Amino acid sequence: MRTIARIICGLLSLSPGLWAQATPTPLTAQTAEYNVYYGSIELGKARYQLPASDDGLYVYRFDSALSLLLLTDVRHAHSEFTREGEQLIPLRYMHERSGTGPDYNEQSAFAKGQAVVHTRYKDERGKLPYDGLLFDPLMLQLQLRLDIGAGKTQLHYNMVKDNEIEEYDFRVLDKERLTLDSGSYDTVKIEVMRDNPKRQTFFWMAPELAYLPVRLTHFEKGSKQLDIQLLSYQFSEAMPLPGEQTTQRVKPGEQPGLSKSADTGTQSAH
Repeated sequence: MRTIARIICGLLSLSPGLWAQATPTPLTAQTAEYNVYYGSIELGKARYQLPASDDGLYVYRFDSALSLLLLTDVRHAHSEFTREGEQLIPLRYMHERSGTGPDYNEQSAFAKGQAVVHTRYKDERGKLPYDGLLFDPLMLQLQLRLDIGAGKTQLHYNMVKDNEIEEYDFRVLDKERLTLDSGSYDTVKIEVMRDNPKRQTFFWMAPELAYLPVRLTHFEKGSKQLDIQLLSYQFSEAMPLPGEQTTQRVKPGEQPGLSKSADTGTQSAH
């Protein structure tokens, strides 16, 4: 169960808005909710939230609650970052896990001016060199969406995780039409590159939804272990920060944002 939840947070690590005004981008305020399956068994739901930027500061959140028989896994992750053009710059990352088995906390503070990353994973502290481009497990998803949308083919990233710097490579495979309960999507299929051929991870990103992931599947020894499918999504120019009222702010002359849910498979005004 813990391995499954880590994959979700790390890969997904894992939304139309005011369409009359502008096409959404990966950094447009958004919410996406997913159903999570172990094989054909539904485990629970996962949600990603990106409110509108506050003076150049972005806050990206992940929440999941999964259960299988008597096993439970609840996670909350939080990423703060800024941007320089189309390049995202990490500031802070926090990940909390609770449920069956030991609870733990992971934190990273990216001190770019000091060329160091201060980390803490479970009860161990670390200090890593901040050399070149680094990412945390949440903001990496957004950077990947930006890069694929820009047509980049060299998809190599260094990510800070578990008091270490891990390297991740992705490969664009093909275009594919995908039909889920939430709708049908034209997608780009991506593979996570690994040295171990017994572990495979694929995900599908929808260009019309600013390359939002609509599905992720993970295989172990040829058997599907994890299947994450988009349930609902929303983009808007301005979404409240967590804890604020959820009334959508609409500028004069604009139309309210649109959302899509698997409950109806249709768009509805909010």
